[in-house]
Amino acid sequence: MNVLSRWFGRYERPTDSDALVIEPMRRSHLSEIMDIEATAYPQPWTEGVFQDELAMQARGSRHYLVALIGGRVVGYGGMIYMDEAAHITNVAVDVALRRRGIATEVMLDLAREARRAGMTSLTLEVRESNVSAQSMYRRFGFAPVGVRAKYYENRDDAIVMWCTDIQSAAFAERLQAIEAERSES
Repeated sequence: MNVLSRWFGRYERPTDSDALVIEPMRRSHLSEIMDIEATAYPQPWTEGVFQDELAMQARGSRHYLVALIGGRVVGYGGMIYMDEAAHITNVAVDVALRRRGIATEVMLDLAREARRAGMTSLTLEVRESNVSAQSMYRRFGFAPVGVRAKYYENRDDAIVMWCTDIQSAAFAERLQAIEAERSES
């Protein structure tokens, strides 16, 4: 999605088949999502969970999107709207394409959508051992606020992170700076 498309909330397919495209998640994406889900998480969501989430998205309480390259799903993410906070439920990228900025692009779109939806903060849990994800979330302004012991598979701890005041000009500038860094690379 180019800068103008992101600003105006339009999803446009670029003509470059290698370009990254972010668009709303649909049921037709689920088989490819399940492949990524199976490698990203020790206890992956089922297709039924994703179908339920998409049904709730249709009612306005969720937002899910996919990242595509050449029409193939290479990543996805989603969030739940809870009062004035948007809770990031998942961000996952095809293992062969990690560290190429795909998760950052997904997060940019989730953050912008949370702002459009009038949310005042973002929250998430991240595996304590996933330092690269924690680093990315810090770039977006997330800060650790607690730990959920044995949250993942009743074994690994989760760090609870919050990003507050996402309607502020400072947060908008942060998103613009991240986007500018991505455009330069």
